[in-house]
Amino acid sequence: MPTVLISPREVAKFADKFRNVLEGAGLNVAVLPPAEVNMPTEDELLVALHGVEAVVAGSEPYSPRVLAANPQLRVIARVGVGYDAVDLPAATAGGVAVTIAPGTNQGSVAEHAFALMLGFTRHVPARHAALASGGWNRLMSTPLRGLTLGLAGLGRIGKAVATRAAAFEMRVIAYDPFPDTAFCIAHGIELVSFDHLLAESDFLSLHLPLTAETRHVINRTTLAQMKPGAVLVNTSRGGLVCETDLVPALRDGHLGGAALDVFEVEPTPADNPLRTLPNVVLTPHAAGVDVRSLEDMARSAAEAIASLRRGEWPTEKVVNPEVRTAFRW
Repeated sequence: MPTVLISPREVAKFADKFRNVLEGAGLNVAVLPPAEVNMPTEDELLVALHGVEAVVAGSEPYSPRVLAANPQLRVIARVGVGYDAVDLPAATAGGVAVTIAPGTNQGSVAEHAFALMLGFTRHVPARHAALASGGWNRLMSTPLRGLTLGLAGLGRIGKAVATRAAAFEMRVIAYDPFPDTAFCIAHGIELVSFDHLLAESDFLSLHLPLTAETRHVINRTTLAQMKPGAVLVNTSRGGLVCETDLVPALRDGHLGGAALDVFEVEPTPADNPLRTLPNVVLTPHAAGVDVRSLEDMARSAAEAIASLRRGEWPTEKVVNPEVRTAFRW
């Protein structure tokens, strides 16, 4: 009986809620042993995948080294919608189908984006710290209402953020290379160029996939184009932002601040200067994960694996469709 590994330890905790999906497709289910760190390292993954033919995957690295050591692997099913932790060319070359879980976590990410923005404008971390230490510093808040929210990317998550922005009485502008114009018309969103987005946004929220073209799309040049005092919000992928360029823009006051859930290196090192800047709000890559979305993503990943085992092809989930003609399992 082929084995499926549930790699993310936080997902394994509720595996019984979707185990039937995998076992119903004739698959044996395995989990990693408990550990302090939820995400396995590359070395741990090399060993854990021995004999495994499919994996319910988190953000651990599916590198060429990992894939070459495990030629029996047929499916990597991501618990999420990003797949930059998977070396897609190497997976494709090895005939491994890589899937994502679309439509499962956009609500969670959108809510978190606003938690970050409100945390920043309402000084939640500073106010909490003052009260916790016996102080009473009320500070002055900045309203969201009337401000311009710029969305870089208007896919499922960008749309979910846009619809919630209406409740905060924000003006919404957006850049997307392949925009849904009907959605924009229906929700009063102005489509603009990327340069215009940078110049006009009071809050610039990133919702682009991480690709070779988008890596470091926020850099010294684009940061200089941003509206003075603007706040950068990133709940997408850390690699979209060049942190080496972001830090001085925050220190010199050109940017009013940053609200970040993702980083170039994760977990972000203890000496990352972003950790100590006063005009940032940080969370540890938690935007897409709440108790509802995590279960939905895990079930979607399990269903993708089960479909492929049954000889079905989940077109909307597979990100490397070119493996289909040669796919065997």
